[in-house]
Amino acid sequence: MIQRIQTIYLFIAFIVTGILPFFIPLWTMKDGGNYYFMQNQFYVIILGLSTTLSVLSIVSYKKRQNQFVIGRLNIILNLILLGLFVYRSLNLSGETQVVSEKGIGMFLPILTIVLLVLANKAIKKDEDLVKSVDRLR
Repeated sequence: MIQRIQTIYLFIAFIVTGILPFFIPLWTMKDGGNYYFMQNQFYVIILGLSTTLSVLSIVSYKKRQNQFVIGRLNIILNLILLGLFVYRSLNLSGETQVVSEKGIGMFLPILTIVLLVLANKAIKKDEDLVKSVDRLR
């Protein structure tokens, strides 16, 4: 399980969606306060689902097809989250009273998507290897 590269990618995706949002703000308010994902219930739900899917994908290492599908669902979920972040940042432009500076936390879904794509690529590679070995038998 741990020796497979996709498990490493999925574990890093788990860290990016499950741990880093607690420490990295999405944006900074004009009054100097940081805006974290916990201040919006919808962001909490989507990041929680993404974290759960990452853990579920790590645990289902024996079923590569299920792992691949879970990875795809997680990518779609992170694309939705990224879309919400972009929508929020475009609606509230840089110099309004609400938002003054975008934070690096808005780019966490992009990093997660890249990691999940790399994990799905490695899962597909493993599945193709198993299929080629089965043909030889």
